[in-house]
Amino acid sequence: QVQLVESGGGLVQPGGSLRLSCAGSGFIFSTYVMSWYRQAPGKERELVAAISNTGGSTNYAASVKGRFTISRDNGKKTVYLQMNSLKPEDTGVYYCKAVAIQTLNAHWGQGTQVTVSS
Repeated sequence: QVQLVESGGGLVQPGGSLRLSCAGSGFIFSTYVMSWYRQAPGKERELVAAISNTGGSTNYAASVKGRFTISRDNGKKTVYLQMNSLKPEDTGVYYCKAVAIQTLNAHWGQGTQVTVSS
């Protein structure tokens, strides 16, 4: 079955960096658009960044543009989110999402906690 497993979250000071990873299995990774979402306490889940199935196109939320970079390695079936210059408002649970380009079927990971605090 489809599985998405996130890792790399943790506690970091403001201005610090983290790299999240999401490993996929049970599906043809290269035929899925991959994205990262986050959900802060008491807030709705929001899109952070997305990358096309080939990696040739990306888009970012305005709040993270210039600080975060999404990338993917289809050979390793993994999508990454490099987060630099982290701010307290980046705190939340970060989720990986896979959407099939043909059917638009969507799958979610279980999430990884990111806390930015001094």
